Amino acid sequence: MHRIFMNVSRFMAVIGGIVLSALIVMICLSIFGRTLNGIFHSDFMQTALPAFSEMALAAGVGPIKGDFELVEAGIAFAIFMFLPLTQMTGGHAFVDVFTNWLPARGQRLLRAVAEALFAVALVIIAVQLFQGTLSKHKSGTTTFLLEFPIWWAYALSLVGAVSAAVVGVYVALMRIYQLFTGIGVLQDEGAE
Repeated sequence: MHRIFMNVSRFMAVIGGIVLSALIVMICLSIFGRTLNGIFHSDFMQTALPAFSEMALAAGVGPIKGDFELVEAGIAFAIFMFLPLTQMTGGHAFVDVFTNWLPARGQRLLRAVAEALFAVALVIIAVQLFQGTLSKHKSGTTTFLLEFPIWWAYALSLVGAVSAAVVGVYVALMRIYQLFTGIGVLQDEGAE
């Protein structure tokens, strides 16, 4: 069971990484296009090479239309896609300065409580995102420039949020199991 959760979490993180990489390329191209657009609109280019400048501008040299809308939706999606792997590997930040003195059982107790709280938070986020998806679908709200329905971004993010909630519950149950048995199934990054 652990292997299935880990493989699904890794797959989702890879998808999130691909989307994040595509967004980075898009941002670079948009910045490059915006810079070229500024150069072609400059007084120097308009007087020195007006025909070339007009040709380039007519060809559409400029920023990518709706780039910020795509970044907004894509980053939310990527974050939610990374959450399951972060949960599985214990990748969240821990401040253990005040808990290092606790015995192993006390640290396991704190870890189980923290993971249970994470699971509750992830379930609440998934439920609220589901409600938001339904609300945006019902309202028919679209983005300003690209005019794609906002609920699409919500729905894509919901895939990661639901997965993170399921993984969060699994991790919490495994930490509780570890608390009572002393047998660890999950790797420990921060505690113990």
